[in-house]
Amino acid sequence: MTDNNKATLSHDDIRNFVPKSDCLLGKTILVTGAGDGIGRVAALTYASFGATVLLLGRTSSKLEYVYDEIESLGGAQPAMLPMNLESATFAEMQQLEHMIHKEVGALDGLLHNAGILGSLTPLEMYDVNTFAEVMKVNLTATFMLTQAMLPRLKDAPNGSIVFTSSAVGTNPRAFWGAYALSKQAVEGMSDIFTQETKNTTNLRFNCINPGATRTNMRAHAYPGENPLSLKTPEDIMAGYVCLMSDDSIGVRGQVVALQPKD
Repeated sequence: MTDNNKATLSHDDIRNFVPKSDCLLGKTILVTGAGDGIGRVAALTYASFGATVLLLGRTSSKLEYVYDEIESLGGAQPAMLPMNLESATFAEMQQLEHMIHKEVGALDGLLHNAGILGSLTPLEMYDVNTFAEVMKVNLTATFMLTQAMLPRLKDAPNGSIVFTSSAVGTNPRAFWGAYALSKQAVEGMSDIFTQETKNTTNLRFNCINPGATRTNMRAHAYPGENPLSLKTPEDIMAGYVCLMSDDSIGVRGQVVALQPKD
């Protein structure tokens, strides 16, 4: 194990990272919610920098499209892993880890991108079934998948786990309900994993807050907003690449806002 305890990059360094063309060469990275939005762009971007990307999502047709995009760009052959995180069991995630071990052999990175918005309504009136659904996808399944993948990630020279948070996770906001609570908990989970592993492994756990980005979730949350006023997922990929590359060795337990003014 190397000494990764000292962060070597500032948040500005991460946001403005200029990656080398082969900075992810030889790495295998699992991306959840890889079928569209930020997940799709992250998968394509990781592949463009040399990574083998494992595409996890609930809609096979979307994964097939991203798979074909990566192949058409000349990237390493990806793998499709259809899974509905709302209903997936821990045993199924363990089976997925066994399959990765057998078929791929290694796992260097895990991007937890999948998430759902739920309702924008006061907690007093929040539907309890919707609350449970949001917490399962955004928090519980994220924890389960992380725990299931840890054996493979620990085997990597410098395994990186990146969670997705939000401005309303760092600073909870009225009416954001289960979504805000789930993101608060994700930040806490990243912090706890960091504390528990920093002295015994080379793993690093960090959170990304992508900020106001042109996605379907953003459109549902802000239906009156002009999407052309927002950055695209492609515009914010520097931080996603940085935290998966070996340039970020030593960056641990951080919550990096990619658009800090939002």
